[in-house]
Amino acid sequence: MLDQGEENTYGCCSLGQLTSLERSLSLSKGVLNRCPSCAENFAHMHCMATCSPNQTVAVKVTKVMNVTYLGQPKDAVVAYSAYINNQFAETAFQSCKNVRLPATGGFAISTMCGRYGATLCTPQRWYDFQGDSSNGLAPLDIDFHLIKGHDTTGLPEGVIPYNGQALKCNEVTPSGSEPCSCQDCKDSCPSLPPPPPPPAPFRLAGMDGFLLISIILSCVLICAFLLYVFVSFRMSSKKKKDQGGGKRKDKTKDIFQRKIHPSEVTCANKTSLVAQDFLSSLFQRWGTLMASYPLTVLLFSAVVVAVLSVGLKSIELTTDPVELWSAPNSQARQEKDFHDKHFGPFFRTNQLILTAPDKKGSIYDSLLFGKQNFSGIVSKDLIIQLLELQQKIQQIEFWSEDLNRTASLKDVCYAPLNPSNPSLTDCAVNSLPQYFQNSLENINAKANMTELGVTKEVDWRDHLIYCLNSPLSFKDITALGMSCMADYGAPVFTFLAVGGYEDDDYTNAEALILTFSLNNFPREDPKFKVALQWEKEFLKIVQDYQKNPATNFTFAYMAERSLEDEINRTTAEDIPIFMISYLVIFVYIAVALGEYSSCKRLLVDSKFLVGLGGILVVGCSVLASMGFYSWIGIPSSLVILQVVPFLVLAVGADNIFIFVLEYQRDVRRAGETREQHIGRVLGHVAPSMLLCSLSESVCFFLGALSTMPAVRSFALYAALAVLMDFALQMTAFVALLSLDARRQVKNRCELFCCVSVSAKHSNKPNEGFLLPLMRKYYAPALLNRYTRIFVMVVFILMFCASIFLMLHVKVGLDQELAMPTDSYMLRYFSYLHKYFEVGVPVYFVTKRGFNFTSEEGMNAVCSSVGCDQFSLTQKIQYATNFPDLSYIAIPANSWVDDFIDWLNPGSRCCRLYTLGPNQGEFCPANISSLLCGRKCMNASATSAIRPSVELFNRFLPDFLGNRPDLQCSKGGLGAYDTSVVIDGGGEIIASRFMAYHTTLTNSQEYTAALQKGRELASSITEAMRKVPGTSPDFEVFTYTLTNVFYEQYLTIVPEGLFNISMCLLPTFVVCCLLLGLDLLSGLLNLITIIMIVVDTVGVMTLWSIDYNAVSLINLVTAVGISVEFVSHMTRSFALSTKPTRVERAAEATANMGSAVFAGVAMTNLPGILVLAFAKAQLIQIFFFRLNLVITLLGLAHGLIFLPVLLTYFGTDLYSHSVFPASSVAPLLCVCI
Repeated sequence: MLDQGEENTYGCCSLGQLTSLERSLSLSKGVLNRCPSCAENFAHMHCMATCSPNQTVAVKVTKVMNVTYLGQPKDAVVAYSAYINNQFAETAFQSCKNVRLPATGGFAISTMCGRYGATLCTPQRWYDFQGDSSNGLAPLDIDFHLIKGHDTTGLPEGVIPYNGQALKCNEVTPSGSEPCSCQDCKDSCPSLPPPPPPPAPFRLAGMDGFLLISIILSCVLICAFLLYVFVSFRMSSKKKKDQGGGKRKDKTKDIFQRKIHPSEVTCANKTSLVAQDFLSSLFQRWGTLMASYPLTVLLFSAVVVAVLSVGLKSIELTTDPVELWSAPNSQARQEKDFHDKHFGPFFRTNQLILTAPDKKGSIYDSLLFGKQNFSGIVSKDLIIQLLELQQKIQQIEFWSEDLNRTASLKDVCYAPLNPSNPSLTDCAVNSLPQYFQNSLENINAKANMTELGVTKEVDWRDHLIYCLNSPLSFKDITALGMSCMADYGAPVFTFLAVGGYEDDDYTNAEALILTFSLNNFPREDPKFKVALQWEKEFLKIVQDYQKNPATNFTFAYMAERSLEDEINRTTAEDIPIFMISYLVIFVYIAVALGEYSSCKRLLVDSKFLVGLGGILVVGCSVLASMGFYSWIGIPSSLVILQVVPFLVLAVGADNIFIFVLEYQRDVRRAGETREQHIGRVLGHVAPSMLLCSLSESVCFFLGALSTMPAVRSFALYAALAVLMDFALQMTAFVALLSLDARRQVKNRCELFCCVSVSAKHSNKPNEGFLLPLMRKYYAPALLNRYTRIFVMVVFILMFCASIFLMLHVKVGLDQELAMPTDSYMLRYFSYLHKYFEVGVPVYFVTKRGFNFTSEEGMNAVCSSVGCDQFSLTQKIQYATNFPDLSYIAIPANSWVDDFIDWLNPGSRCCRLYTLGPNQGEFCPANISSLLCGRKCMNASATSAIRPSVELFNRFLPDFLGNRPDLQCSKGGLGAYDTSVVIDGGGEIIASRFMAYHTTLTNSQEYTAALQKGRELASSITEAMRKVPGTSPDFEVFTYTLTNVFYEQYLTIVPEGLFNISMCLLPTFVVCCLLLGLDLLSGLLNLITIIMIVVDTVGVMTLWSIDYNAVSLINLVTAVGISVEFVSHMTRSFALSTKPTRVERAAEATANMGSAVFAGVAMTNLPGILVLAFAKAQLIQIFFFRLNLVITLLGLAHGLIFLPVLLTYFGTDLYSHSVFPASSVAPLLCVCI
């Protein structure tokens, strides 16, 4: 630098002084050289004070010490005062204040301003730190005086404040160096428009647009319906008037008694007639056969179930959340696999967050820092207690069967600076005691210190204040002279030591944080089990410590294994709840199926064993399904174990009730055997059972097209279980009913078969209690003219309101909901959101195909001088300017930037041995300069230092293996040694750059952060592909540990619509086919099921049930259960022979509605209500609440809305009642 320009600048220095000055400045150059103007401004002042011939004008010596040098006594200056014009100081400070530390994403000024950090640093505080020899960096004490303008007040005589030309950070230096980059200098940043804000809510006419559309839709539908009713009424009145209203009764009777000519029958009626006749006759013959050989059928069924169930011996139960919710071929899963393959899995976190809410704080009057507030938790006694707890955990030892020796923390810990052979002190433990190197002696240390003529004692508080503001310091500025570095050699950033503070008021923090980081081994690695065992011991110590009444902390804690442990625990604890639920259902079925004609025949007419048989059929179908899929290697899950039995029970119980109640209501005909009677009843109801079971099974098989493993496996298991249930009902249950009928005819008691009663069985049909009630009271009240209009209007309003609510349902699943209500993890999540200041790390990962060794390649990545304005790290920096939109709080570290700075000849980092056996090889910075006199690179005419390809490849491994220290803070060991992967040919095949998210508190924020991260990575990829030599398939992606869990929410809405549509389609097709191409019945069936699903999602919004994969499984289940509520009713109406739609709807409501109510609603409801007592929040919300909603809405639509809908829009009267079976074929020929 030339203070007065070329040929006008003179120096007055010896060679020794220049060497000493260069050595003193080398430490700062290693940090500041990335911004040339800053580095020059920093050196400018000290060069002037050392070598300027006019130094006496601005510098006054204040202290001299007599020393002996080369045997001669000499006077040495050990302190002086420097007078600087404020304008020079301010410009120099402004040029340096935004220079970054790539390894941390923080500011270099934070390490050069003492306890003030980057936020509170000022020019005066910056220069004060430079002149404080107690910080271990300044060679002597310098008292800087910053003088404003021409103010001469207090200036010693003859002193002229130095006012040289300081460079702005966006200026070219006199030596030709380029301006500082945007990341280090805001004035160098291009003018960028702010990112677009989130889309505004959809509004129309000043109100919620979706609400307005829903209101308009409801008005249109209601008006259309009322118009339809009015027109129908006028047409009906006119028709009656034309025919003569008084003859209606005779006309109706005449219609039923006369023969209908084939030309009067529609093609659809003929096709339906053929289909119904064929299915009825087929099932009638089948039922007669099964009832005739019950024992053989039961034996054969048991053998089939047993053969399939044997597969359960090899069942694989998936509990890993990643395997459950992330498809192997999904983007997040592939990114995770790539990251874990090249960099290893993200380390395992074991953490405590400690508070002391009842402990009062204090005010400390510090000699150096003034009055400081200390919260109750930041007190010496609690810090010592935290240290004792930390050391107790560090000393954990246990016998490991996998290692066949005693294992400890060092066997599994993350040791960034000594990964190959770590000791306990090499393990990464982040906590506040680490600022004292976990030394009780350092915490108790005290020293007297004089500052500005005042002498006071300094202690742990002064050291802590300094370290919280300057965690990268190797020595504080107090008389204690202690380091802030952790005992494992790395800094402990403030947000990893304390939490719950505002701005930079660190000592007033509300929480202390203690974190143990373990290596995350693959599950097949023996050390994975060792890590689990260590975490088990960790939890035991922490839980015992929490129970100790002498504990002064209120704290939350977690281990990496805690999530899976707590889910498994609550699953085991809730098994009795499920057992009670099934028991309640069983008792209901056993009681409800009985006839109870008289007290004497109570034990004869009960259906306890039939109910038990029905439950066993359901259980066997589930076991057979699970066994079959275990045979072929498709894993099961806890969701399957919890949901599939309920689903199959709903389907199975409904079919059981329909079959048994129809048998009880029917009277055996003259000359008909018992087996023929059972066969005839089965022929009547089995087509309806087939309709529902086939619809549901096809629905679930199509649901298996889902990309989510948990949804896919559930759909496969459920589909086969429903099919098996139907098959066993058509075989084993028919046989069981036949055996029970034999017993009942012989008047034998059910549980005591040898005991018979004298009272004879009545041959009258047994309608039970529910059928007469619904026939006599419910159906007439429901199908009243005015009631029907009211019902239609209410359900239309409910449907439109649900459409509006559906568009506002929250998408996601907060991890708190996966925990039981009494889990310690709930407190941890609460503390995490309350006290943590930053979010999870986010890595920007590069794949193979980019040339980092070229100058263009380095410039496209780095962020220092000479780098592209829109490089990889620079774009991430831009994103941090808008953290509310980008969800990135701290810029990415950059091994490329630090590697370039490490190579810079202005620092001591990269040198070569010039003497000794290692001559020509890399020499670390802590080795004497006498042995290492040569730099790795020559000085450049500009500051845009870029190594050649040869130098890049030669020194990169040395950089990655260089341990950072006071002489060279840029070493890559620990920060980058695992962030760059080089193949055997020297090509970089993977690298990563770590930034930090903002604090993310719910699944919506995690999902948004993932989406924004991908958008940023896509922009970076596009720019880097333009660099010459880059492969067209090169890619940059973001990786966060949570991405695999939250990626599903980016696509779960369209995927859910697809899955539910795939489920709805077969219900329509199967209904049409089995009703003989009856499109209208299929359409009404479909509309009602759609309304049930939409209304279910609407109620989810009202009841705070989020939409996620578990909800989707339940919604798919809802389609299946809705089929039970709807399809039986539709078919019963279609086959009714009553003359009018209202009468046919009344008949279907009474006959089939009573069976559906007893079989589906009353079977599900008791079991569902029991689940309200489960501990697991997932079960309470997604199984109790959601299944209750599904059942109640299915019941309401099936037994209220659908009968009314059929009275208005149902199919016309089928004519098959007037034809004998023999006339079916000719009619079909006419149709064809």
